[in-house]
Amino acid sequence: HVQLVESGGDSVQAGGSLRLSCEASGGTYSTYRSYCMAWFRQPPGKSREGVAAIDTRGSVAIADSVKGRFSISKDNAKKTLYLQMDNLKPEDTAMYYCAYKSTWWLPLDVREYNYWGQGTQVTVS
Repeated sequence: HVQLVESGGDSVQAGGSLRLSCEASGGTYSTYRSYCMAWFRQPPGKSREGVAAIDTRGSVAIADSVKGRFSISKDNAKKTLYLQMDNLKPEDTAMYYCAYKSTWWLPLDVREYNYWGQGTQVTVS
């Protein structure tokens, strides 16, 4: 099993920036040899949606709603995933979740992921 722990959520004003982190642990050697990790978010009263994903090779998928403002990256040595969020807007307010799966197929589809973190809250006012 893979454990995921997010951090970095906060309350910020519109136009501000935040960087979210997701530290992975557990699993086996193969867990980190080939994977896809992603950020999802769930605004209050709405369904969870894909924000950005990255795989072992560095392939990236970014949702249109955040393209040009958010970027995803990873530190393999630290087993940590990041989400840099710039020019934040009130509509970015949501609980942000980190997720893991072993393949790149449909990287922003919530149904494809089988490991999830507990989430970190981002509030933009």
